[in-house]
Amino acid sequence: MIENVLTRKGFSLKLKITVKSLISVGIVALAVILPQLVHLVAGQAGGVEWLPMYLPVLLGGCLLGSVWGLGVGVASPIVSFLITLAFGNAMPALARLPFMVAELAVFGAVTGLFAKKIAGNGWLAFPAVLLAQVAGRTTFMMLVLIFQSVTPFTPALIWSQIQTGLLALVLQAVLVPFLVMGLKLLLDKDRKD
Repeated sequence: MIENVLTRKGFSLKLKITVKSLISVGIVALAVILPQLVHLVAGQAGGVEWLPMYLPVLLGGCLLGSVWGLGVGVASPIVSFLITLAFGNAMPALARLPFMVAELAVFGAVTGLFAKKIAGNGWLAFPAVLLAQVAGRTTFMMLVLIFQSVTPFTPALIWSQIQTGLLALVLQAVLVPFLVMGLKLLLDKDRKD
C-alpha cells in the first residue's frame, strides 16, 4: 500500500527505500514496546493472552508488502529479545524465539502479499489478516511438531496457548484492517484535493 503512494508521488527508488526503512523501524519499535506495556498491565501471561507483537507485524505487512513485511516479522522478535535480554528478562524467551521468528515472518509475508490489492480496496485487509493468522499459527504448530524432541514445547501446550490467545486474534483481525483502511483514507486524501 505504501509502495503505491510513493510511486504515485514520483519518489525515487532511494527515497522509497528510505521511507519504507523508517516505517519498518517504527513498526519494529512498536512491536518491542507494545508487549512491554501489555506485560506491565496484564503480567507475564498477558503476552500469550493478548499477542501484542502480532498487531504491528500484521499492520506492517499490509502497509509495506511481502518482502518488507517478512523483514519486520523476522526483526521484531529478534530486536525485542536483544533489548529485553540486556535488561535481564528476555522476551520472547530464547526457546520460543525461533518459533516466533518463523510465525511472525509468515504473518508479515502473507499480509504483504495483499498490500497492492489493499491499496485499491481496503476491505481486502480482512482476508489478508485472517489468512496470515491461520498460516502463522499453523507454521508455529508445525515447527513444534517437527522439533518437539528438542524443544520444551508440546503440541498440546501450543494448542492451549492458541486457544488462550483466540480473543486477541479475533480483535486483531478486526482492528488491523480498520487501521489499514483508516490509513488508506488519509493517504488517498491528496488524490481528491
